[in-house]
Amino acid sequence: MGEYNEECLEVFLKNQKKLFSEEVASNIEEAEAFLEDCMAVVCDSLEEVKEYFEESGMDISGMSDQEIEEAAEVFILSNGRYLIVEG
Repeated sequence: MGEYNEECLEVFLKNQKKLFSEEVASNIEEAEAFLEDCMAVVCDSLEEVKEYFEESGMDISGMSDQEIEEAAEVFILSNGRYLIVEG
């Protein structure tokens, strides 16, 4: 596998309907291809997630940490890491 480890792929597969109205991937290979195509990003901390959103032009001022974690684009991984998938 490339940039996305097994956990990233499994979390995305399991929770993809959080962001999309229908499944965009039905197995690990499709999930990896989809994440590569949309240039999904893995962040090592919530601070990195905030920096990513700010650099992308998203106004997150006034959003709590919980609101950021609950954003449709944010998938929570283990060890304080996050996967960001822009739909």
